[in-house]
Amino acid sequence: MSKRIAVYGSTGSIGTQTLDVIRENPDLFSAEVITAFNNADLLIEQALEFKPNIVIIGNEDHYDKVNSSLSSHNIKVFAGEKALIEIAASDAYDILLAAIVGYAGLSSTLAAIQSSKTIALANKETLVVAGDLVTDLIIKHKSSLIPVDSEHSAIFQCLVGEHQNKIEKIILTASGGPFLGKKPNYLINVKKDHALQHPNWTMGAKITIDSASLMNKGLEMIEAKWLFGLENDQIEVLVHPQSIIHSMVQFEDGSMKAQMGLPDMKLPIQYAMGFPNRIKNNFKRLEFKNYPSLTFEAPDTKTFRNLALAKDAMFKGGNMSCILNAANEIVVDAFLRNKISFLEMSDIIEQSMEKISFIEKPNLQDYIDTNEETRKYASTLIKN
Repeated sequence: MSKRIAVYGSTGSIGTQTLDVIRENPDLFSAEVITAFNNADLLIEQALEFKPNIVIIGNEDHYDKVNSSLSSHNIKVFAGEKALIEIAASDAYDILLAAIVGYAGLSSTLAAIQSSKTIALANKETLVVAGDLVTDLIIKHKSSLIPVDSEHSAIFQCLVGEHQNKIEKIILTASGGPFLGKKPNYLINVKKDHALQHPNWTMGAKITIDSASLMNKGLEMIEAKWLFGLENDQIEVLVHPQSIIHSMVQFEDGSMKAQMGLPDMKLPIQYAMGFPNRIKNNFKRLEFKNYPSLTFEAPDTKTFRNLALAKDAMFKGGNMSCILNAANEIVVDAFLRNKISFLEMSDIIEQSMEKISFIEKPNLQDYIDTNEETRKYASTLIKN
């Protein structure tokens, strides 16, 4: 039977690629719900092509435009965060593809978990911000979480059929981004146009900047801890510039499994939506003759301090990862608006981690308050 997909964040990089997979597999998937926050024009265009049952525009100012454009097409149109949460908790779909970027994706994902839904998770911040709370809710409500991030999808694939075997460690690979090998005297002058030129992957602006600063890998470490029930010291990061090995698992007997392929996000998206079955496709295939050398090196955490800060937050626990994430979202936005330099992002994140009150065992309201307080504080450190 065809699976009904709710694509939360359908106009972003992951969302549009998810719709590509649905378009290529109309007998297997349908776009039952699509959502966007501001990009009303693309949301309307997607709705006219895919004919979903429900469309949600997050920014209520765009409701009239979206509703009037779709009124003659038997498509229900809603607006606002309340609608996102209510539909996430409903029976309107089979799989939630959670691709809303950042903290904004947390509330709808929590609603889906509490309704025992299957979630294809592309929003790593859900587990970064409140990993302990989220994992407890998944167990309580018997929800299913399938990772979409290429690195976590790789680990997930390596672990299929290995449930009885103990993990010694996992290795998350990083491309190193556009500034691999650069030192602070170079990075002090880089602008957003340089940082947005990722060598291997096509992603949204926020994730691309996170990749350039290695924050993305730090967030992935925290996410992996909760996804796979790991101890902090079981997670390692290696820089692998070719982006062919997407991540690896080493078991207690010393053997290692790796998932490999060309860098294409449609593959982990399709895997998550089709799980446990693999789906035939026409994606470009990896040919080893084109990659005669695969290289690896340790990340430079003295230059790319965000990875070290994320690791510190992971080891500290409590609400520290929430502080890290909130500050990072503020500084990435400021960097993209040319308000701060590339290196200042780490300075502000570090100051926020030192300033905001640490809570060892936070509840949901603590996470909400921490996120708000951190955003306000980090914003005061940015030049007007």
